[in-house]
Amino acid sequence: MPATRPAPAPAPRALLLENIHADARTLLSEAGWEVETAPGALDEAELVERLDGVQLLGIRSTTHVTEKVLENAPALRAIGAFCIGTNQIDLFSAAAHGVAVFNAPYSNTRSVVELALAEIIALTRRLTVKDRLMHDGVWDKSATGAHEVRGRRLGIVGYGNIGSQLSVVAEALGMSVFFYDTADRLALGNARRCGSLHEVLEVADVVTLHVDGRSSNSGFFGEQEFARMRPGSIFLNLSRGFVVDHGALRRHVESGHIAGAAVDVFPQEPKSRGEAFESELRGLDNVILTPHVGGSTEEAQEDIGRFVAAKLREYALHGSTTLSVNLPPLATETTPGTVRLAHLHRNVPGVLAAINRILADEGVNIEGQQLATRGDLGYVVTDIAAAASEDVGRRLRELPETVRVRQLGSLG
Repeated sequence: MPATRPAPAPAPRALLLENIHADARTLLSEAGWEVETAPGALDEAELVERLDGVQLLGIRSTTHVTEKVLENAPALRAIGAFCIGTNQIDLFSAAAHGVAVFNAPYSNTRSVVELALAEIIALTRRLTVKDRLMHDGVWDKSATGAHEVRGRRLGIVGYGNIGSQLSVVAEALGMSVFFYDTADRLALGNARRCGSLHEVLEVADVVTLHVDGRSSNSGFFGEQEFARMRPGSIFLNLSRGFVVDHGALRRHVESGHIAGAAVDVFPQEPKSRGEAFESELRGLDNVILTPHVGGSTEEAQEDIGRFVAAKLREYALHGSTTLSVNLPPLATETTPGTVRLAHLHRNVPGVLAAINRILADEGVNIEGQQLATRGDLGYVVTDIAAAASEDVGRRLRELPETVRVRQLGSLG
């Protein structure tokens, strides 16, 4: 009788949530993954259930990957945040479980900048009020309260990738730019650095927030900050929903102290398209509310889909951690015709020697080796001539410093 062939190994699985661009699915499918997609976000219990057997997870800003999720997803190797922020992921726990996290820190910068500029112009011209009156059948041709943005002072709070690019484009429109950042940032063009947040608020006609999602920014902008803004000024938040006191913003808009506002992010957001949206900012004159679409242009989502999916692919196939936000960064070089061992470990003296001692004991010849460290973690990739035996894998896993060991297969 002919020998029975072993059944082929099942394809590795990936799960992409929150309407991630189709290019991400295509890239991963072509690299050998079975890709499942879902249009909305998942809560903690749903995510735990769906991650059974999943190696790669793709999310945007609404799905939260908690310590409980990570503890219950032993197959998970990497998470792609198809957005800028990663505060929706427990990065410390992900690193402790040997799960790499990647994001897209630059891909949607231009989209957010263009939305901010469009809203600044619309609010300064009070186009929202004019538009509503026209739809109500009222012809109100008047220049009262409408201004050019040329010559007005823009205050940028947070001068990172988005804030600095907004600075350049706003200056090209004739605005004077002032900015404040806790980090030491280089001023671009004629932008002027302010020594404190209060200094920005007291000088700016328009204040726009572009801060990151660290927990210390919660409640960052509230009653005192709005009170310090110039009478008749404009306020924008396209950063994080939890940084602004929306009750205080409503009071200052209703009093007329703030002439207009645009908000793209909210403390609680619906998990999927079509769900009901509630906010105390609804119904206010000259207030623009958008459903977290700062980076939601087709161009940005296509770039993000390709960029993050490529990072997930390169990590899964070759062990590359370039631009990982939680693991030691290692731009791996391939040694053709070899098999790769990837070893994530606690960063203490002697681990590399212990790894190489095990390989020597088992008669494994090293063809190439690279090491990187970040904080409490070390990461070493070792290229060997042939697949390692089960004993090699077992001994590496048994090292007390080991977080995770992977054998990545043959390299081209």
